[in-house]
Amino acid sequence: MTDVPLQQPFCTTREAARMLGVSLRTAQLWAESGLLTAWKTSGGHRRITLESVDKLLSGKPPAEPAPAPQEAAPRILVAEDDPIFQDLYEAMLACWAMQPRLTLASNGFDALVRIGLDRPDILITDLDMPGMDGFEMLRSLQSMPEMAHLAVIVVTGLSDAEIERRHGLPNNIPLLKKPIDFAALENLVAALVARR
Repeated sequence: MTDVPLQQPFCTTREAARMLGVSLRTAQLWAESGLLTAWKTSGGHRRITLESVDKLLSGKPPAEPAPAPQEAAPRILVAEDDPIFQDLYEAMLACWAMQPRLTLASNGFDALVRIGLDRPDILITDLDMPGMDGFEMLRSLQSMPEMAHLAVIVVTGLSDAEIERRHGLPNNIPLLKKPIDFAALENLVAALVARR
């Protein structure tokens, strides 16, 4: 992406995708490749010049890239009760190069149901959730040998002392703290996917 003076009229990536009649991911890829002139704000939001959108509209836009084969895309289940964090996971994971297939669950019980139905490759779970929390869900998963294939990552706002007070986590489960470092999370997921 190139540096662009901020005085030029611009739009969001979603608006550019709508104007061009392509998916949000395609607009993101075009911005990253330089086909659309774009930059990122200090908050990390991409802005695209209307001039570059108009140039594409006046010519023939390139073909929509072929989606990655569904078999190659990892299936990720996120157990998170906070709707703001759910939206954040959806937005951030949609930008990952591996293009994961994402399913959301709002508590441990809902996650166990989704695990049985969808057979995800990776579970990213909060610990402090209503109803069945992440601790209880992880204990349930440990008692199911058929779930041994499932890679688990914990993302929580709880302190280490609080985690220990609630009997800790099973061995070998990576732990990330909130606020979520999505770059670290993506690297961790990529490493788990590579081991499959």
